[in-house]
Amino acid sequence: MPFTDVGEITVTSRTRVFEFGWQSWSPTGVYRLEGTPPRAADENIQIICYRPETPVPAGVFQGEGLLAVDPGDGGPVSVFSAPGPTLVPSIRARRHGDRLRVSADGPVRCTASDGELGAALRHWAVTVAEGHAPVEFPAVPPMWCSWYGYWDKVTDTDILDNLALAERHRIGADMFLIDDGYEAEIGDWLELRPGFGSLERAVGAVREAGRRAGIWVAPFLVGRRSRIYREHPDWLVRDTHAGTMWDQELAVLDVTHPQAAAHLVEVFRNLAALGIDHFKLDYLYAGALHGRRHEDIDPIAAYRRGLELIRTGAGPDATLHGCGAPMLPSIGLVDIMRVSPDTAPRVLPKAGDISQPSQLGARLAGAAREFLHARWWVNDPDCIMARPEVEARAEWAAHIDTTGGLRGSSDPIAALDPWGLDTTRRLMVPTRTEPS
Repeated sequence: MPFTDVGEITVTSRTRVFEFGWQSWSPTGVYRLEGTPPRAADENIQIICYRPETPVPAGVFQGEGLLAVDPGDGGPVSVFSAPGPTLVPSIRARRHGDRLRVSADGPVRCTASDGELGAALRHWAVTVAEGHAPVEFPAVPPMWCSWYGYWDKVTDTDILDNLALAERHRIGADMFLIDDGYEAEIGDWLELRPGFGSLERAVGAVREAGRRAGIWVAPFLVGRRSRIYREHPDWLVRDTHAGTMWDQELAVLDVTHPQAAAHLVEVFRNLAALGIDHFKLDYLYAGALHGRRHEDIDPIAAYRRGLELIRTGAGPDATLHGCGAPMLPSIGLVDIMRVSPDTAPRVLPKAGDISQPSQLGARLAGAAREFLHARWWVNDPDCIMARPEVEARAEWAAHIDTTGGLRGSSDPIAALDPWGLDTTRRLMVPTRTEPS
């Protein structure tokens, strides 16, 4: 849809604009009029980390489903937002002299909120949640995750070793999450990478130790090297490209195709049958990409249907943990949501793009979205990393300490020095049940 004007605001030298990013990894924050908000460093990053359909022109502010303007003179905060989670327009603001002209490519609600910007955002989050999100958020215990210690070379032995070390060193992880690296290919979730070992062995050991088991899945992605891609091309969304990762081009599973939908349910039913009840669902942006599907429905509707199918397979009591996920369209469908890009052992991102893994990008977006915690879902600010080779590890730990969301250690526990062990123990606490 074309952009049409929806409002105009008088600005001052103190005016600030809040941009709300499309998905977990999209930058989110407050910017002065003379500032330059973060933008994608290249076309592949635009697909994977931003909203690919609406790249931002130069000199324009843009929020996905939400853009708020604080005039800076004590006047009311103007909030321009989506009417709900199923219709999410891009909302733009461009300066014209002493006026800020706001436009959108879909219907928006325009409200004025007295008080400061943070209060306006919290009020907006409560309003959007009504009728969609739960009204209470029980505390979620901390976890241990394989990703930042073992990357995509994780083995079942790594899980067992850290399970034993967590007991020995009193690392209070209730759940052990097997992240990316166990699967044979992206899309072939029930086939194991040679060298991983046994999923049954790893999950069984975690359960026998009295802990919960979790697993990573990118449910809407299909890599070109996968068996699913070769054998079931009719299961893929046509005329779409989900970017390039894992040294291959990525396609999108068409959840509106009956056989692809049945396959998706069966994947999660099989994983749940192993004893897994926590599912980290990553790269979820792919499910909302535009393209030709078996059924002619809106991409956001297709995305939400996909999450409903996953819930059917995983079971009503499973924990669904979104990541790389469109924010507004996920309300009411995930229990936990990553609210930032990936962190990293380094402070600064490659290519200077803060949607890419870095402590800086994770801190900025995580702090800007803290107001969503216990209003839409349980926030996930990403994992604790406290081993000695992590840059600025004290600063990263301090950021985690300020958040109310999910706590998860992702160090090889054997690599932690005394400071790292003490810090990890201190930070591994359940989530706060009250919003910030």
